[in-house]
Amino acid sequence: MSVLFKTLAAALLLGGSAMAIAANDGQARVNELLSSDPQYRETWTKVVKKEERLPEWVMNLTGTSDQMNAVTEDGDGYLVGPLCEKQDTCLSNRLIVAFSLDKKDAYAMWVQVPAGLPADKSPTRHADYRFLGKPDEGMQNLLKETLKKDPNWY
Repeated sequence: MSVLFKTLAAALLLGGSAMAIAANDGQARVNELLSSDPQYRETWTKVVKKEERLPEWVMNLTGTSDQMNAVTEDGDGYLVGPLCEKQDTCLSNRLIVAFSLDKKDAYAMWVQVPAGLPADKSPTRHADYRFLGKPDEGMQNLLKETLKKDPNWY
């Protein structure tokens, strides 16, 4: 093989890698986790298998999602982020999800607010919270604090 050919091949490979990285902003999103790694799917399946009456979008973590953030709770690292079935129902029906960085533990808080709540009514006071994965008090607080960061949540 000529040096020119090797150099050209290497440039093409590197260029292709750079394009792949550019297409993926490097940020994890809840709605992409289960398809990105079998360990996420296995862990989430354990969380939801004993739960009753969960909608499909919660069972499969499908819908719309913003990027997740890395946070620490009690010395352990987690990826935490929101998930909504649809963008237009996010204020009234959302999930806040936390996966441990080792992918062995997962927790969630499902938040439901009555649809059509008047704008002058605080969603916080009318919300119903359901925790999945048996989070301890520290994890429950972390999930609630993540929700409070939403500027539309008051």
